[in-house]
Amino acid sequence: MSYTAPLNDMLFDIRHLAGIDEIAKMPGFEEAGFDTAQAVLEECAKFNEGVVAPLNVEGDRNPSRWKDGNVITTPGFKEAFRQYADGGWQGLQHPQACGGQGLPKTIGAACGEMLNSANMSFALCPLLTDGAIEALLTAGSDDLKAVYLENLVSGKWTGTMNLTEPQAGSDLALVRTRAEPQPDGSYKVFGTKIFITYGDHDMAENIVHLVLARVTGAPEGVKGISLFVVPKFMVGKDGSVGSRNDVHCVSIEHKLGIKASPTAVLQFGDHGGAAGYLVGHENRGLEYMFIMMNAARYAVGVQGIAIAERAYQQAVAYAKDRIQSRPVDGSMNASAPIIHHPDVKRMLMTMRAYTEGCRAMATVAAAAYDASHHHPDAEVRKQNQSFYEFMVPLVKGYSTEMSLEVTSLGVQVHGGMGFIEETGAAQYYRDAKILTIYEGTTAIQANDLVGRKTARDGGRTAKGIAAQIARTEAELARQGSVPARAVQKRLAAARQAFIDVVDFVAGQSKASPNAVFAGSVPYLMLAGNLMAGWQLARSLLVAEELFAKGEDTRFMQAKIVTARFYADHILGKAPGMRDAIVEGADSVTALPLEAF
Repeated sequence: MSYTAPLNDMLFDIRHLAGIDEIAKMPGFEEAGFDTAQAVLEECAKFNEGVVAPLNVEGDRNPSRWKDGNVITTPGFKEAFRQYADGGWQGLQHPQACGGQGLPKTIGAACGEMLNSANMSFALCPLLTDGAIEALLTAGSDDLKAVYLENLVSGKWTGTMNLTEPQAGSDLALVRTRAEPQPDGSYKVFGTKIFITYGDHDMAENIVHLVLARVTGAPEGVKGISLFVVPKFMVGKDGSVGSRNDVHCVSIEHKLGIKASPTAVLQFGDHGGAAGYLVGHENRGLEYMFIMMNAARYAVGVQGIAIAERAYQQAVAYAKDRIQSRPVDGSMNASAPIIHHPDVKRMLMTMRAYTEGCRAMATVAAAAYDASHHHPDAEVRKQNQSFYEFMVPLVKGYSTEMSLEVTSLGVQVHGGMGFIEETGAAQYYRDAKILTIYEGTTAIQANDLVGRKTARDGGRTAKGIAAQIARTEAELARQGSVPARAVQKRLAAARQAFIDVVDFVAGQSKASPNAVFAGSVPYLMLAGNLMAGWQLARSLLVAEELFAKGEDTRFMQAKIVTARFYADHILGKAPGMRDAIVEGADSVTALPLEAF
């Protein structure tokens, strides 16, 4: 099944929801207006449709393999990655000072979606490299930056994130990997790390591991964790690659999905200690790692949108082709393509609305990130930072949970053929499952939303966003069309449900933590549902205006219908979710443990 990048929808969001021409007025982004966005996205689409997407099925059927301590990737991956790096795609949104192009996240996120739609297993390598670059930019010494950044940004080298150990998953207080200081200022690192994405491979000349470890004598718990650069091959002061460091891949995992992405078990220090170099200050590793994790969490949310888009495209193609049964309205006397059947249309519209809603939400979040870093007004930067931080667990949590529903519907549209690997529909379903787990499960995103993003400021940020949504409702009322009024009704009810939950979370998180956290994931899903629905409501306002002017009427009409569908069929669930959160905690916690 081929892939066609949804450029019209991406560019609509970038122009009308994210306001790319306003972003281009900010210092450092002067050349990054709509024309630039369009040119970059069109070039990115060509590369991903022509080079990366054809390798997707091959990666699933002929995944990475481990042999004699080395990982060999899927045939074609190495060559495609070299083209990716040579095209400058790794450095798209990294600073020009270290060889990047310095483009806004708003453009970079759309390119990231295309890469992940084309081939999610392949895309994981640059995703982790982006995180390593962010951590070094933020906390790395000038020496570390000089040695590592340019080669990471160019794609000549790749990066990894090493958190998890056999006994330490999400609870990083249990990390046991240790680092012993050496007289020359370096460290020797000893320990085992698991679930390391692209922890070993043959696509680049070096791999730069960012590793959490405890310096000898450090405090117990998370306060005693430091972050280290541990290269696969030692690097000379002139940047040349030298002898092998004492870090080795001892196996790779056999997985449900993303099979072409090698998930490594790495052993550090079996032969005297792996040379490591401190990032920033000792005992502040978790702080630095969160920089990587926040970048990666947003990117994983985009992966959810990407895999949903790919599943939707395949389902539509199949539904137009598969002949089965006469339409129920008698419009045809013979069996017809299944897209004529109302329930198939319902499934396809659900897939489309979820995907477009989450894409709009993620694009607006990316624009806030850009403003938080580049806007000349400090207060505006601060407001956008708060908005972006609130949105990250929603982009990650809601978009990935959404992708499971969408890829499952994709299998359902195919019927029995969806259960057969030959069609490819099942691969998207299998690949999507990991998205709700890695870089922090949905529950961890929900804990973040409850604790750091809602309870900490008494719901102030959440209610500020709700006030912006109310202004959109007022615009819908002024517009006055039938679709606008229908969306306004659903949006107002969902916003009120959200406010009720925010009050409950902020008011009860200390007094009744079990009650609040029993509804933490439903709260995240309600909030994500509302934010995606809000952006589609904004889309409807723009689309109706442009439709009236005769601009791309077919696209605008589809956008209006999709926004209306989302409001009627998805956003309309919010009040019931509110009741489950605010009134349903007792039934979550009431059953004694021994009764399970």
